[in-house]
Amino acid sequence: MIIGLTGSMGAGKGEVVKILDPLGFQYITLSQMVREEARKKGIPEEREKLMEVGNHMRQTEGAGVLGKRALQKIRGSENDKWVVDGIRNPAEIDALKEGQNVHIVGLQANRDLLVQRILKRGRESDPKIAEEVIARIQREWGKGEPPEGQQMERCMQKIDHLIVNEGTLEELDKVVISYYNAKAGSKQ
Repeated sequence: MIIGLTGSMGAGKGEVVKILDPLGFQYITLSQMVREEARKKGIPEEREKLMEVGNHMRQTEGAGVLGKRALQKIRGSENDKWVVDGIRNPAEIDALKEGQNVHIVGLQANRDLLVQRILKRGRESDPKIAEEVIARIQREWGKGEPPEGQQMERCMQKIDHLIVNEGTLEELDKVVISYYNAKAGSKQ
């Protein structure tokens, strides 16, 4: 089983990964593919630079390149449960769907809550003021991006399941476990 995650920064994708970990899911993020490429080229691993590297990879190798590379790693593994984070282009969804038993989950929350979460979590790579957070979210959703760039809005049109994550971590846990149980049960 592969569960692919898409959604804005701060929507709770990392929390979903933590929920799935005890169920035996191995984790891979599409940004790992971008980071590997940046290291090969000696490019600093800063968020804006990584966005540029990812967009360049999509331009030169096709919009689904990150999904293809992740699927290759998954197929080369013995683990049968994977969670794929960082899906930002619909072609990445198409590439992952070439695998078996793939489910794409979109996470969303209202913009004010996203801004609060991002400012509160204080990751080094996160913007430090609300206006920068909003600009970053808009870029993720495709504002000013080429078709092969970040296109979260188009990704959300291709999801199999939507989780509106505006409640507690306990509520998110229940929703994710319920979804997993329904999908795992349907494949037996």
